[in-house]
Amino acid sequence: MTLKLAVPNKGRLNERAVELLLKSGLDLGEEWGRRLYVSVKNQDIEVMFVRAQDIPEFVASGAIDMGITGIDQVAESGEDVESLLDLDFGHCRLCVAVPESSGIKDAKDIMNGCRVATSFPNLTEKFFSSIKKKVNIVKVSGAAEIMPYMNVSDIIVDLVSSGSTLKTNRLVAINDIIVSQAVIIGNKGSIKKKKDAVSGMVDSIKSVIVAENKKYLMADVPEAKLSEVQKMFPGVAGPTVMNIAGRDDMVAMHVVIDKKDVYDSVNALKKMGAKGILTLPIDRLVP
Repeated sequence: MTLKLAVPNKGRLNERAVELLLKSGLDLGEEWGRRLYVSVKNQDIEVMFVRAQDIPEFVASGAIDMGITGIDQVAESGEDVESLLDLDFGHCRLCVAVPESSGIKDAKDIMNGCRVATSFPNLTEKFFSSIKKKVNIVKVSGAAEIMPYMNVSDIIVDLVSSGSTLKTNRLVAINDIIVSQAVIIGNKGSIKKKKDAVSGMVDSIKSVIVAENKKYLMADVPEAKLSEVQKMFPGVAGPTVMNIAGRDDMVAMHVVIDKKDVYDSVNALKKMGAKGILTLPIDRLVP
């Protein structure tokens, strides 16, 4: 059975989502950027390019088996889908933001009847109801930041990452409604019916994310320092040690290390008398 996967067709999640698929080994062909869907070469997988906000609904209905979208979009949709893997990109917050000149520090200080511009009406309504505030929601499809300036709204609820856009428009975030990042979601029926295909896709993407934070380190180290090296580099299952032809005093050591440890590791090996030190990127790492 064909596994159908959806990724955002544009916006903040598109580029990284496609990158993960390509690094996972999926061949999308040369024209994927100009098509709404592609059949992956040599795999029974189809990739659909659709709006991020539509993906939760498509997955919930079973039209698509799994998809990559934001936690914010899943929460806004209210659809019953399964969260399969947090992807550690697309980090942002859905915030209540007010004009700097308003002097408002907390949403509880907002007056009833306030006009709120947002593309997240459901989450906005739920938030203000939770603090017992009655507001008038002005639904917009984008550019919420300009709405107070245009006198379309008094305040906004919008996604914030660095906060630079708010500052440019003389707005300030006062309350977080939800913290978001990219996530893989799945249709509950598909997870059961296509268990191997779904888990295979999730594991493939996970292995790429894990590998990006690792390096493959190789070096020839003095045999007398081997026990010291083994303590320093436990690796995934300890370092791999091999004899070097014609050398009784040196052995070859291969190990996977965290990317952040490369600088210190290389310097430590040099002090031990290691030679031929080499670090390599890893495409995928399956523990």
